[in-house]
Amino acid sequence: MRRFRHLLTAALALTGLTAAGLVTALPAHAAVFQTYGTGVNVRADAFVSSPVVRTLPGPTAIDVDCQKLGDLVTVSGGSSRWWAHVPALGGYVTVAYVAIPEDKLPGVPECGGNPNPPAGDITLADVQAMFGSRIANPSLVQTGLPSLNQAMRDAQINTPYRKAAFLATLVHESRLEYNIREIGDTRPYGGRGYIQLTGDFNYRPAGQWLGVDLIGNPELARDLRYSAQIARWYWTVARNINPYADQLKMGRVNAAIGYPAGAEDGRRCATFQTAIAYLTGQPAPAVNCSRTGKLAEDTSRLTRAQFEAIAGK
Repeated sequence: MRRFRHLLTAALALTGLTAAGLVTALPAHAAVFQTYGTGVNVRADAFVSSPVVRTLPGPTAIDVDCQKLGDLVTVSGGSSRWWAHVPALGGYVTVAYVAIPEDKLPGVPECGGNPNPPAGDITLADVQAMFGSRIANPSLVQTGLPSLNQAMRDAQINTPYRKAAFLATLVHESRLEYNIREIGDTRPYGGRGYIQLTGDFNYRPAGQWLGVDLIGNPELARDLRYSAQIARWYWTVARNINPYADQLKMGRVNAAIGYPAGAEDGRRCATFQTAIAYLTGQPAPAVNCSRTGKLAEDTSRLTRAQFEAIAGK
């Protein structure tokens, strides 16, 4: 790929499209580079799990104002962890698909500091206030929060009740640690990640939805790139849990996660109420924590349609 980039850069120079030839026509903070290849994704952040905001159909001149470290991307024998921020496109393009011989854009500053999170995003201070000692590894939780917040936005987990149900579930499943493995579980498809994905009947469809081979490489379920998106998949695709949160039916939320009824239900419902109180700034309303009939059983192997048939809307 390095040789290809050199050749492409030389070709672009002949047509006047090199960055150096265009910078003078741009504001001081911007530089133009050229992408190569087709179907290059522009993502909302510097992670391959971030949503695609648009796709470049072919080689494109991009106006870059800064660059940041993100996920490693490898293509055609080369790789880069740097991502170019392109304001006009509303996102980031991996430098692996920029026609330069280097892995980092020359003459382009790093995106400065840590910008304030989008309004409504959950912070480390928020989860520590809600869950106290359950946040056992704050630095690890902090590392995962950008991807977790993105997954919440993607899943329309955007109200206090929905956020409370989702976060209460995850803090009991994984302590909000994206890379956790269920202690003592040596099964190939045992619990992994934010939502403790379990069973080949979940690994296979989750992987198909993500476009990765979770059956062949189940450890990817606790990879930073995928853990939060798997939780999103389970919450909105394998199940449709937001409506239960809207109705304060935490018993159905618990049933949807798949474990049989027991004392854990009460603990999760109490955590749900604590989170609601924090997120709304007032005492939590009454929560329906009950399960009836088949909802008291382990429902993890049910399809979404089967679960809804016994749970109702």
